[in-house]
Amino acid sequence: MDLLETYRRSLAEFTERVAQIGPGQWSDPTPCSDWDVRTVVNHVVAEDRWSVALLAGRTIEEVGDRYDGDQLGENPAGAAREAAGQAETAFTRPGALDATVALSSGPTSADEYLHQLIAEHLVHGWDLAVATGTDPRLDAGAVAECARWFGGRVADYRRSDLVAPGVDVPQDADEQDRLLAAFGRDPDWAP
Repeated sequence: MDLLETYRRSLAEFTERVAQIGPGQWSDPTPCSDWDVRTVVNHVVAEDRWSVALLAGRTIEEVGDRYDGDQLGENPAGAAREAAGQAETAFTRPGALDATVALSSGPTSADEYLHQLIAEHLVHGWDLAVATGTDPRLDAGAVAECARWFGGRVADYRRSDLVAPGVDVPQDADEQDRLLAAFGRDPDWAP
């Protein structure tokens, strides 16, 4: 599957999950032990907004604290759709995937950054699904691409404390459960 198509699918799946969140579910717990549902959505919306600025060539210093705090306002689902749409537009501009973005970890190729964002949308989309009781199955093609990419980076992510320690899963676990476990998620988590 084309990398941009994988990204589009991860965006669409995430925003669909946000749209399914019920009014009384925003403060429900998630697999991210310190984050409730609203905090997870806010985090991903901020990441989408950051991606637009970074792909436009801005540095972290130039952006500053613009995306700190509440990014959702009174319409979280609308904010998620808007941010995802702007991020998708930024990544689909001609030459966008040839760019280098200035991340906190240093200069990073746009295609590497795109992989990171695919992982953000998939894993946090699963967090929302299990927290709110919706279907937790992720797009199989996106999971396969994310697993292929993350397999070569998991040690670096753990060393930098960017993900929780891995979780053991049965040897016959499917690819989605293995990916979630690599990101420190218990595939059997329930609120």
